[in-house]
Amino acid sequence: MENITLLPADRYVIFNRTILTDFDKNVLITFYEPIVGHLAISLYLTLWNDLDGINQVSRELNHHHLMSILKCPLQVIKEARESIEAAGLLKTYYKSGDVNSYIYELFSPLTPGEFLNHPILNVVLYNNIGATEYEYLKKRYQKLKIDTKDYLDITKKLDEVYKAETDIPTFEGLERTISDIECSDKVDFDLIISSIPKGIVNERAFNKKTRELINELAFIYKIDSLKMMELIRSVLNEYGMIDKNALRQEARKMYQFNNGALPTLIYRSQPEYLKTPAGDNSMRGKIIRLFESINPVDFLRNKYKGVKPTTADIKIIEMLIIDLEMPPAVVNVLLDYVLRKNNNRLSRAYIETIAGQWKRAGLKNASEAMEFAEKENAKFNKKIASNKKEIKDPVWLNKDNQKEDLTEEEQKEIENLFKEFK
Repeated sequence: MENITLLPADRYVIFNRTILTDFDKNVLITFYEPIVGHLAISLYLTLWNDLDGINQVSRELNHHHLMSILKCPLQVIKEARESIEAAGLLKTYYKSGDVNSYIYELFSPLTPGEFLNHPILNVVLYNNIGATEYEYLKKRYQKLKIDTKDYLDITKKLDEVYKAETDIPTFEGLERTISDIECSDKVDFDLIISSIPKGIVNERAFNKKTRELINELAFIYKIDSLKMMELIRSVLNEYGMIDKNALRQEARKMYQFNNGALPTLIYRSQPEYLKTPAGDNSMRGKIIRLFESINPVDFLRNKYKGVKPTTADIKIIEMLIIDLEMPPAVVNVLLDYVLRKNNNRLSRAYIETIAGQWKRAGLKNASEAMEFAEKENAKFNKKIASNKKEIKDPVWLNKDNQKEDLTEEEQKEIENLFKEFK
């Protein structure tokens, strides 16, 4: 993209694509300001103020207006603007002319839950504010659940209270909207492609999906263009296409060789704000706390009686945590479920089928995952009722674990699960 010089006389108009609440302003200061800086947040709020109330379009202004309010040089304002663009708060459109024109499109910030689950912003925030402040924010914004199991829901429905007498016209208004946070190329594709001799690589090798994978691997494993170039050349097949699985494996090996371990994303345990509320001291509650207290790699290691998970297992966890962005506790429940239902084998195809369903269900913690698995298992058992082959279910599945009357074998299994994590 060409370097566009921003001038004080350049005009701009602001378009409001969303609704900004007081809570959103709190999120901006708490989560975004440590990343983009106070001036970027001031610019964002100034642009909102230029909308003059609830207007969806501002009057036409020039950039000298911003210089006067923010008391900053225009280049500094431009850098602040680019910061909020990168954070997904603003989209900028440019049209050249005798006097250049800009359109600034404003979007709401992510919610605390969305922010803390974001694979990039989450890590940057942690690095910027440190572990102590990060843990404080997670506890402050964690979602609390109300125990209503002993209560009867008597809430009235709309049609039980109100009666529609006439047709009501539809209305399309503002909705809360967030913008996708886009990540530009992490490597120089022109350099990589030009480095490979003609005739060796297929012209379709660098399609959109492959480029996305290369960018993801470059980000996750911190691989620069030259190193990525070596990796790609080593995984070209006889058809001149990039073997994606081999590229993942080689990128992982390179990272492990240089760092001695895999990226920390797959070694995370369940975030505090996503954990099931404490207070359940039944056996089921203990199982939930187990799933939510350890990371998936250590969980598998424990299931394998101390043996390190295989490379294939690590790739599966990587897919679930990084690609599907599933919470660690949900991954633990899924792994335990599959091992029991699939003869102690982690079949990637089988896991992907279940993971897709669980992802669409929006499961956030171990309790939700266990309840969902129990319902799906009940449906499955009805279909195979005529099959006499017995499949051993996980201890927590289809059991009244609110009580302590587990069998001796089940009690022993739970004790073994906890053995290494006390």
